[in-house]
Amino acid sequence: MNMDDMPMNDDGTMGGMSPTTSGNDSMRVMSPTTPTKDSMGGMDMGMDMSMTHMTFYWGKDAWILFEGWPGNNTTMYILALVFVFFLALILEFLAHSHITPSKSNRILRTMIHTFRVVFSYLVMLAVMSFNIGVFVMAIAGHVVGFYVFRVLNNSSDKDSDMSSMAC
Repeated sequence: MNMDDMPMNDDGTMGGMSPTTSGNDSMRVMSPTTPTKDSMGGMDMGMDMSMTHMTFYWGKDAWILFEGWPGNNTTMYILALVFVFFLALILEFLAHSHITPSKSNRILRTMIHTFRVVFSYLVMLAVMSFNIGVFVMAIAGHVVGFYVFRVLNNSSDKDSDMSSMAC
């Protein structure tokens, strides 16, 4: 068989030939449909890419915070949306409530700050699922929380006095 007659694989090797790999792996046949760590520059791309999105999308099939949750179950998706809403609501409560203890109780102040940071990151990571429903519920939780805990509570005499936007 002539070398010019052999088909080329997507990874640049000749069809039917096994490329050599680095490390202790001697030789392996690589298929474009099942990339390995070596063929992708150290990245394991053999995972199911159908659940990862890098742009906003609408739909109940999502992974929010944990792999496989809520999956493609409609009830679990609604539960996840409610969970994200309440995370944002609790975050606004912690930001605008008067539960800040005195300066002498540093441990309690540190714990409240820790909860604010944890809830901030959880909301951020949920929104990074790029699911529009999750994004809308996070915004709705922040809006409702700000309205209830800041506007209705009228925590200050000045309307222009806004809390810090920092986490």
